[in-house]
Amino acid sequence: MKIDFTPYFEKYQTIVKQADELFERVQKEHPECVTCKIKCADCCHALFDLTLIEAIYINYQFKKTIKGKEKSRLIEKVNRADRKTHMIKRQAYKSKKAGKNETEILMDIAAERVRCPLLNYDEMCDLYEYRPITCRLYGIPTSIGGRSHSCGKSGFVEGKPYPAVNLDAIQKKLYDISYEFVREIKTKYVKMADMLVPLSMAILTDFDEEYLGIADSKKAEEKQGSENDKNLT
Repeated sequence: MKIDFTPYFEKYQTIVKQADELFERVQKEHPECVTCKIKCADCCHALFDLTLIEAIYINYQFKKTIKGKEKSRLIEKVNRADRKTHMIKRQAYKSKKAGKNETEILMDIAAERVRCPLLNYDEMCDLYEYRPITCRLYGIPTSIGGRSHSCGKSGFVEGKPYPAVNLDAIQKKLYDISYEFVREIKTKYVKMADMLVPLSMAILTDFDEEYLGIADSKKAEEKQGSENDKNLT
């Protein structure tokens, strides 16, 4: 069974286009507040996760775009970032087990700084064309769970009304694509669509049939096909 990611990537790219259009609209309406510029890499130190479909898409584009020695160099950076991310999440887990308030834990995580492995030494993104949606919307007001956020380097003033992008709505669309993908491939990991993946792990993971939980079904199909051939003879 060869997995055809194309229809799911096309749906994901539609959301990417919408995100870019939202950013451009806010930038046009509030040019004095949107201070994003080349080599401004504040957003490239934020810690965030990807839905399954976005993780697979980033992984695909990384492998397609980055080659040779450059790929090896980036993988080393990805591994370092992944270890740091793991330690931060492990501490968050321990804090939760100890009874710490979840909101406080999330604020602690938000305060952490992890340099994105795709950020090169010129403060530019090595995979800019295919960067995650979170990166595309950083710099304009967003809302999560009813709470608004904006980049500290922007000109948006706290307390003043601005249009905010509803990240919960975008996240739901990404989950919907992931759920559809998981249903279609008939994986044995029925909860896979709920997973969230750090960028570093998304790059390192091999999203093959075994990882996606369909390798066994493929072997079963091959075995059944072989038995049918024998019956015909």
